[in-house]
Amino acid sequence: MRRLLARRMKFHLFGAFFVSVGCAALYKFGVAEPRKRAYAEFYKNYDAMKDFEAMRAAGVFESAPPK
Repeated sequence: MRRLLARRMKFHLFGAFFVSVGCAALYKFGVAEPRKRAYAEFYKNYDAMKDFEAMRAAGVFESAPPK
């Protein structure tokens, strides 16, 4: 029974470390990287003035009335 806590804690610390690294890697490659690619793809061909004119024509803005 001596040093039981120390042995169990060592096992659980290493286990918790590897599980947390695994979760971080899954999040990075499963969520963050696809999100970055989607944003890059969207802004590659995005025309802000065209979008502004479409919203202006729809009457979204109070300070910029439709033409």
